[in-house]
Amino acid sequence: MSDSLERLYHAINAAKDLDPATSRTARLFQRGPAKMAKKLAEEAIEVVIDAVGGDSEAVVRESADLLYNLSVLWVAAGVRPEDVWAEMDRREKAQGIAEKLPKAITGKTRSKMTPDELRAMVVADITAPSAPENVARRPIVALQGGRLKKRR
Repeated sequence: MSDSLERLYHAINAAKDLDPATSRTARLFQRGPAKMAKKLAEEAIEVVIDAVGGDSEAVVRESADLLYNLSVLWVAAGVRPEDVWAEMDRREKAQGIAEKLPKAITGKTRSKMTPDELRAMVVADITAPSAPENVARRPIVALQGGRLKKRR
């Protein structure tokens, strides 16, 4: 999987300076990071709409668009795929590959926590009978069912 994303990343990096009249990638770079971010958000919403609607084939197509636009934003931000993989490895060691660390823990952001603090927090979370009171939780929002129209 990461080989495909690595190839995509390098192709985007090579295409960013092409003629914007003929290259979608170059056009995104010409328009700047705000346009890149908007395109990424649009694709993420389309994936969600198709997933809620149960259209697996559309989820696949829109996910490819999402990964393309994410890679464009990575190149623009100077983020390399290996930086992301290193972060995934760090998280796996701290919490498990399928878990996401909470954004804030008692006023201290997770990015400023030491690995020992993260491990202690994870152990406390696993052994606690319920969610720790000091962990900020996002509200749960139900998505409305049914098929939503995509904007193009």
